[in-house]
Amino acid sequence: MTTLDYPAGSLVNARGRDWLVLPGSPDGTLLVRPLGGHEHETTVLLPDIDDFAAATFEPPTVDDRGDASRARLLRDALRLSFSASGGPFRSFARLAVTPRNYQLVPLMMSANQDVTRLLIADGVGIGKTVEAGLIAAELLATGETQRLAVLCSPQLAPQWQSELRHKFGIDAQLLLPSTVNRLMRSVPFGSNLYQHHPHLVISTDFIKQKTRRDEFALHCPELVIVDEAHTCVAAAGVGTSSQAHLRYALLRKLADNKDRHLVLLTATPHSGDDTAWQSLIGLLDDGLGDLPADLSGRDREDDRKLLAKYMIQRQRADIREYLNEDTPFPDRETTETAYKLTAGYRQLFDDVMDYVREQVTDPKLSAVRQRVRWWSAIALLRCLASSPAAAEQTMLNRSAVAAADDQNEVDTYAEPRVLDTDLDDTLEAEDVTVGADTGEGDDTDTKARKRLRELGAQAAALKGPRSDAKLKRLIPLLKELLDQGYHPIVFCRYIPTADYLAEHLGSALSKVKDLKIDAVTGTLPPEEREARVETLSAHGGPRLLIATDCLSEGINLQDGFTAVVHYDLAWNPTRHEQREGRVDRFGQQAPTVRTVTYYGEDNGIDGLVLEVLIRRHENIKRSIGVAVPIPVDSTTVMKAIWESLLLRGKEAEQLTLDFGAATSKSLADQVEVAWTNAAEREKVSRSRFRQAGLKPDTVEQALTEVRRALGGPADVETFTRTALSLLGAPVSDTGDGFTAVIDTLPAAVRDQLPPAKRGRLHFHRSLPVPTGHSVLTRTDTTVDALSRYVLDAALDSRLDPAARPARRAGVMRTRDVDKVTTLLMVRHRLEITISGSATTVTQVAEEAKFLAFTATGETLTWLPQADVDTLLTLKPSGNVDDSLARMQLGRALGRLDALTEHLTMTGRDAAKDLVSEHQAVRSASKAGGRAPTVRFLPPADVLGIYVFLPEAGAR
Repeated sequence: MTTLDYPAGSLVNARGRDWLVLPGSPDGTLLVRPLGGHEHETTVLLPDIDDFAAATFEPPTVDDRGDASRARLLRDALRLSFSASGGPFRSFARLAVTPRNYQLVPLMMSANQDVTRLLIADGVGIGKTVEAGLIAAELLATGETQRLAVLCSPQLAPQWQSELRHKFGIDAQLLLPSTVNRLMRSVPFGSNLYQHHPHLVISTDFIKQKTRRDEFALHCPELVIVDEAHTCVAAAGVGTSSQAHLRYALLRKLADNKDRHLVLLTATPHSGDDTAWQSLIGLLDDGLGDLPADLSGRDREDDRKLLAKYMIQRQRADIREYLNEDTPFPDRETTETAYKLTAGYRQLFDDVMDYVREQVTDPKLSAVRQRVRWWSAIALLRCLASSPAAAEQTMLNRSAVAAADDQNEVDTYAEPRVLDTDLDDTLEAEDVTVGADTGEGDDTDTKARKRLRELGAQAAALKGPRSDAKLKRLIPLLKELLDQGYHPIVFCRYIPTADYLAEHLGSALSKVKDLKIDAVTGTLPPEEREARVETLSAHGGPRLLIATDCLSEGINLQDGFTAVVHYDLAWNPTRHEQREGRVDRFGQQAPTVRTVTYYGEDNGIDGLVLEVLIRRHENIKRSIGVAVPIPVDSTTVMKAIWESLLLRGKEAEQLTLDFGAATSKSLADQVEVAWTNAAEREKVSRSRFRQAGLKPDTVEQALTEVRRALGGPADVETFTRTALSLLGAPVSDTGDGFTAVIDTLPAAVRDQLPPAKRGRLHFHRSLPVPTGHSVLTRTDTTVDALSRYVLDAALDSRLDPAARPARRAGVMRTRDVDKVTTLLMVRHRLEITISGSATTVTQVAEEAKFLAFTATGETLTWLPQADVDTLLTLKPSGNVDDSLARMQLGRALGRLDALTEHLTMTGRDAAKDLVSEHQAVRSASKAGGRAPTVRFLPPADVLGIYVFLPEAGAR
């Protein structure tokens, strides 16, 4: 036979097993997957090397008998092992994640658009990455796109790469400043980076530079996902050279291609600035950018409906029990703890304030030198409030902007590092100290440098809990958290502070039994940061992580930590939300997480930041249930604070600021008014866009079809319990699942399962689950391994009967039938061809179906599907003699040839049903009504045959 004699969907035997021929075989070869095997087991058979021949799937035999429970077990094992199946979504069988019910809504919104344009504004920790990944996987599976780009911060890039690879099977490369040269070397002559690497996770700030932006826009993938999209639009009045404006220029250029799929992700879509909001939604559709900021009122109903087609915004309360699926989130307990400076530290603060006031008020300075000293002074005071170690290092280091000769250059460098605004990833890590020595070498600068050295010596002498009240008060605070069973993360602003805490807390907490402490800062490469977090999280006893804000984004910390201590206050409230969001998110196992805002009561800095920014941020969030970014420029607020501290003397507590109003109001009051107004707009927005116009029953119908094709949660639990019990493992119920002792399992089974602690497997019905435990979903590694073992064992009659929990045949007597009824388990193979806008995709899917009939002579009566499903639940009511069982099975097997026509008809019906399911979740107008072409590939495989006998006296 030539390779052309084996069309897609046919079976061949080679290398000692049967293979399914897949579409797309290279010339002269066969692209195949093991029958019942994984997608990753796909390989190529070579005629010159491999001996292969046509194969047929043999029917069961009379010797392969079991009861109805073993028939159901075989059905579930088959469905759970599918790597391509029916149902409304082409990608789901390949996913290594089981989406929550609410996470299907953005996918269905995408399915109803010709070109996907979505703003997913779900809250922190709900799972926007998964929602975007589902859209990407489906667009790739249906041929709507061939290439993908994710734009995000460099801190988040490794996490995106991992999520795409491990949950969605999308192998994306990282395009960062640190990787670009390596990627470029891999590009062959005549190609370019974006064609050679079809899937990329790209640093937004790296690619936004004009020299790179234009080439990227020219070769950009058909699908772009933008994380933290709110950082890519600029507020009114922001200059065209700002980082936000440069990002927006990039996105605007990409969005101008109306055929490009664009998914924007942000938990904070409306920062309170109407210009930024209109720019953001205008990326989705030009008409949206013209909408007014206020969409209230009956006359704006059409505008609201239009925006709802493109936007969805939900918080935890909206999805906790969506479609009766419980999605648990932890409760968050927030407290404040204060400390007072020691006399020595108070004196150092006063001395430093005197020094910096002298520095910034020198009238002889040029404008540039004034800016240099201004930023260096603020940086010094921040470091002083952080720790004596950070203060000392700053006093000894030359200011990073000391040599600048342009005021804009000074501001561009210093502002993000000092005021916690956005940081361009091409610069240094943001947890470094900036340096306070601004000298250029004259006598005045020499005196200033000497003064800094003296102040640095003062700071060094204050190290340790005896003189550092901030450190001293932290120790009992951490002991209390650890005693209560919490695993804290202490977030610091600067690397020297984190190192300082790691040095002193080890000895101060030495009496806490089995405590393990580690520190993670920006000095470590991302891979080592993640490795340290994983190692510490796996520690079975108390654990304490000290970290800078290099961990406030990117690595999720909910698996190992349950409390956050803000050792240093961030000057941007969003940063606090980011820190806390690392542990307070879906997947956190603890019912309660603790957050502690730690501040200096009398250092002249923390109190102002806390009052004007942090507390108001918390109050707004508590009021409406969602964090709202500060609606005025936080940079403006912080500059005002520092102006008062540095220029108005020690009476700066009476802080005022004129925002251009006729009269000057207190800064706190003005922020309060603006923030409250922004919160009200956010509250209204949430109520309008939380369900995106999709009716719950539409989503529920799609879920029903997915579970019919692939198996739902109840099917997974029944399968796992039954399989382990039949294999000899004692099973005992727990509060949310069950535990199985696997020491008694056959060795062949144990070899297929993941390692189990103390010989036990722990199963839970839903996330979150402890490390090493399993969740009852089809994608769990233990469930997957068990389903594949059960299926393979059922097809191998040579195995020990005790190692074969599922059987392909059976005879059972039951009082619940009044005629001899034959149940068939059939596998259909379907060739699906979808002509997407980017390419045509062809795949072979499989579906499992039960059919049943009764016979009167040679006339067969086929049962309706509801009655067929009932047969799988019947219990035996009597024994069946072996000779009778063999006779009944032999008679049923003898009918199989006569059933070929009917099985072919059911296969064709399955093909039609799949088209209907595909279209049911997609708009009739999508892609001009384009529907997949689905063709049944005969013959149908009869995997199982089961005969139900009525009790004596029945017909």
